[in-house]
Amino acid sequence: MESSSQPATQTTVGPVWQRVQLARHPKRPHTLDYVRYLLTDFQELHGDRAFGEDAAIVCGMGMFEGQPLMLAGHQKGRDTKQKLIRNFGMPKPEGYRKAMRAMNLAAKFSRPIVTLLDTPGAYPGIDAEERGQAQAIAYNLREMSRLGVPIIVIVIGEGGSGGALGLGVGNRVYMLENSIYSVISPESCAAIIYRDAGKAEMAADALKLTAPDLLRLGLIDAIIPEPPGGAHEHPEQTAELMRIQIRAALEEMKHMSPAQLIDERYTKFRDMGSFFEESGA
Repeated sequence: MESSSQPATQTTVGPVWQRVQLARHPKRPHTLDYVRYLLTDFQELHGDRAFGEDAAIVCGMGMFEGQPLMLAGHQKGRDTKQKLIRNFGMPKPEGYRKAMRAMNLAAKFSRPIVTLLDTPGAYPGIDAEERGQAQAIAYNLREMSRLGVPIIVIVIGEGGSGGALGLGVGNRVYMLENSIYSVISPESCAAIIYRDAGKAEMAADALKLTAPDLLRLGLIDAIIPEPPGGAHEHPEQTAELMRIQIRAALEEMKHMSPAQLIDERYTKFRDMGSFFEESGA
């Protein structure tokens, strides 16, 4: 029998796609898991005082090492029932309005704010659009930039587009080592650019959505390491590493005035991106 001169075809997964898979791992810790490790006396707030409750975003006040703070984060749900209740972590307008209500309450009482981002994106359904999905996110972007308290943002899983950015305007922006943060999902990007959603791995490489990519581009401030195997293998250790980073950030900002915090945050986001100007001549 003649042997083939062609080597056997092997399917390999690149390091970027591995991070995407880890960010979406079904056992990866969610916001409420970290609340249990990081905060004591957590009191959850419900409702946007306009339409209703959105379980895809969790908000509440708790104690972090003896200091009161407000926490808001996306919650995906673990089993099928919870995923449906949480709408797979895809918020509707009432979720963003609830989060903004909670953050305004924190600002009123001079409490720092921590937000945890973990969503594939804002819910794109007709009912969400009818109730002002884009307006709710845009309102949060504007109002978060104006709050005179420290805001710490941590991407803990998927940071999907405006759905994540609606909670993502902060003085300090961090990412867990195996999280992702992007304007669009790799699948949607591949469907648009390559006309083939199956080329998501190629799109993920091009999107520069990993923590090292975003740190190099200056879009985040630091990467929070994860224990070997990922956050889902050692959630308590991951939470402790997050605790260290939150503690350091709060210490850095504790003497900053409200005006300084607002100015720093505004300048931070205004300086992002590349642009050029053409003269009219």
